[in-house]
Amino acid sequence: MRLYSRMRTAGDPAVRAAWIFLTGLVAGCSVWTTHFIAMLAYDSGLETGFLPLGTLASLLIAVVFMAAAFGAASSAPGRAGKVAGGVLAGVGVASMHYCGMSAYVTQGALSWDLPIVTASLAISLVGSIAAMFVAQDAGTRRLQLLGGLVLTLAICGLHFTGMGAITVTPDAAVHVPAQLLSSGMMTLSVALIVSLIILTALGAVLIEGGANAQAVERIRRLADAAYEGIVVVRGDRIQDANAAFCALAGAEVAELAALRLEGDLLSFDDEGAPLDTRREGMLTPRGGGAPIPVDAFARVLQTGRRTGEEADLVVLAVRDLRERRSAEEKIRYLAEHDGLTGLANRNVMQSRLAHALEQASVSGDGVAVICIDLDHFKEANDLHGHLAGDAILTEVARRLRASVVAPSFAARLGGDEFVVVQIGGGEQPAAAAELCANLLEVLGAPVEFNDQPLQVGASLGVSLYREDGETGEALLANADMALYRAKEDGRGGYCFFKREMDETIRERRTLARELRQAIVQEELVLHYQPLARAQDGEVCGFEALVRWRHPQRGMVPPMEFIPVAEESGLILPLGEWVMRRACADAAVWEKPLRIAVNLSPVQLNQPNLPAVVHEILLETGLAPRRLELEVTETALFKDYQRALDNLRRLKALGVRIAMDDFGTGFSSLSTLQSFPFDKIKIDKSFVENIHRHDRATAIVRAVLSLGRSLEIPVTAEGVETAEQLEFLRGEACAEVQGYAIGRPAPVDALEGWTDEAVRKALAG
Repeated sequence: MRLYSRMRTAGDPAVRAAWIFLTGLVAGCSVWTTHFIAMLAYDSGLETGFLPLGTLASLLIAVVFMAAAFGAASSAPGRAGKVAGGVLAGVGVASMHYCGMSAYVTQGALSWDLPIVTASLAISLVGSIAAMFVAQDAGTRRLQLLGGLVLTLAICGLHFTGMGAITVTPDAAVHVPAQLLSSGMMTLSVALIVSLIILTALGAVLIEGGANAQAVERIRRLADAAYEGIVVVRGDRIQDANAAFCALAGAEVAELAALRLEGDLLSFDDEGAPLDTRREGMLTPRGGGAPIPVDAFARVLQTGRRTGEEADLVVLAVRDLRERRSAEEKIRYLAEHDGLTGLANRNVMQSRLAHALEQASVSGDGVAVICIDLDHFKEANDLHGHLAGDAILTEVARRLRASVVAPSFAARLGGDEFVVVQIGGGEQPAAAAELCANLLEVLGAPVEFNDQPLQVGASLGVSLYREDGETGEALLANADMALYRAKEDGRGGYCFFKREMDETIRERRTLARELRQAIVQEELVLHYQPLARAQDGEVCGFEALVRWRHPQRGMVPPMEFIPVAEESGLILPLGEWVMRRACADAAVWEKPLRIAVNLSPVQLNQPNLPAVVHEILLETGLAPRRLELEVTETALFKDYQRALDNLRRLKALGVRIAMDDFGTGFSSLSTLQSFPFDKIKIDKSFVENIHRHDRATAIVRAVLSLGRSLEIPVTAEGVETAEQLEFLRGEACAEVQGYAIGRPAPVDALEGWTDEAVRKALAG
């Protein structure tokens, strides 16, 4: 039963198999020895003997069945394992007994009483199952003794009941062979088997003891490898400690063993706290030095009642808190300050601003909130890299700290956005204006990076306490609106908040909210303006122009809601809706005319733009060659490489790409060299000045000549007069667009655009 308990705790499969074999050998031999000791006590008064093979077979049966029984009992969970183990043990005991009886030879005839045989089998099964349930996991000496006793009773009960079922009828004619094992031989065999059992059990105990010693050594090595200090105490006296605790205490285990843990080494903040709760305290090293902050957590390792000791054996994990306290200080600092610049962060700024407003409400001091946004920071960051950007932010923070006198303070909100809260300083708004002028001068100085001056200015927005708001949130929001106005006015200056700014911002936010609803509720419509060949006037396509039919405002011009869509991030769903609607309308036209759709800068730099266009073409069934996407030069240079990558992928789909508003951007010729556009569109600002200004006429003529040289068709926008049309025809312009050809119209009005109708319109 002790071997069975050890077998249950073995984790490694190979080790477990070895323990199962050893358990089966010891248990099988015990069963077999019990049987044959009892057989030697059976004297029929006749000559008897034992067949060697049958005797050996009975031993093997006992070993195999007992190994299987204990293996099943330890493998299967709950009651099922115990029942399976008991059944196998009972069957094994019975099989061993009756196999052994088959090897019993006597000078007479044996007869069996079957009811008694059946009773013996029942005793074996019931007793073996009961032994498994009584032993449970055999984890204690008591369970081992009880389980072994019940199993022994089951074995003996089967044997003596089974022997009671035998009747021997003497028969002189039966001859007992001389080579059979005699009682003397059986006595010797049983003695050997008993010795084997004793030696095997002794070996198991030695193996277990060695394993325990190795486990103890392994536990000590693990304890010494632990980062935390571990100390074992009984009562208040130290019994043992690991290397980490010895290092904390500044003494060896032998010296610590004579000390009291609390009093000589440790003092806790809460002496009355329960044992199993985490307690913080101070550890005083034996060699002197500053006390070490620690925390400790205790567990009872062994109760005194089990060992006969008066006090429990307790293990404490003691952790050095010096690094954690330092980390907490660092975390607290990072939680209150910006990690790059060291300025107060948003949370601390809001807290300090609220406190300043509370004091100002009592003292009457002025408070000004100044929002700062760096000009040209993104360009410097993109051109020189993030290290340059970090250097700029760090230097700006240094200059702000040097320019702001306490109790005023500066904070960084994120990115290149800073805030200065001016507390007191004199009469407002004069004090705020003076500080802003000083900040503009200080921040306007170049920042040195890698021996190269980086020019970065700033724009400032100012709001004043009471005049512009009485809460921190209101002052920050209003200062941000003023900053927005300062940037619109040309940057590099400061602007005070005015009430009409709030109304303008509120109006734009309302428009953005209504635009979001309009996209969902289908309030947007498309109008189509025709494009025609200049030479014969035949319509070759249409440009899709979005219109917003507002239920209260009426028709909202694109110049009003397109900028709002770009600011609010609605340009992506709006642009996708326009493209999908235009492709769906064009797909049902009888003539395979082209449809042109404008791409905003945000759309052009959208990473999944080619996938979106491909999906729309598949969904609407429009041939890719009929879709023409118009991009501006300005849109290309927001993220030049990504824009060119998207254009190349769109071109690979078969979509046509046109450069819109040619001549109004920058680097036009390098763009034409980098990407093979399918069309160039001359901006209407040049076309409408044909024959009015010589330079505009020369520019249009030069662009048309450039298009012919590069073999790129040119479309003239904004054609409104016959004189302009004749000039463009004379210069071999490919296509024209404008009121001279036709005004934008809804899709249901496009059926009237026939070849004859266009020619008549041109002739008139």
